[in-house]
Amino acid sequence: MPNKQSIATSKWRAKNKEYSAYLNHRSRARSFINKRATLADIEMLEELIEKRKNELKK
Repeated sequence: MPNKQSIATSKWRAKNKEYSAYLNHRSRARSFINKRATLADIEMLEELIEKRKNELKK
C-alpha cells in the first residue's frame, strides 16, 4: 500500500512530465560524470558543453 508521499510524488510527476524528465536526465548526467566517466569521456563532454553554450548564447 503506497504512502501519502509516494502518491503525492506520482501526482506531481504526472502533472509535470516534461520538467520531471528534465530533472531525471540532469540527475543521470551528473551521476555519470561523477561516478563512471573516464578522462576521455569528460574531454568529449567538455567539447559538447562548449558547443551547446555557444548555441544558447545566440
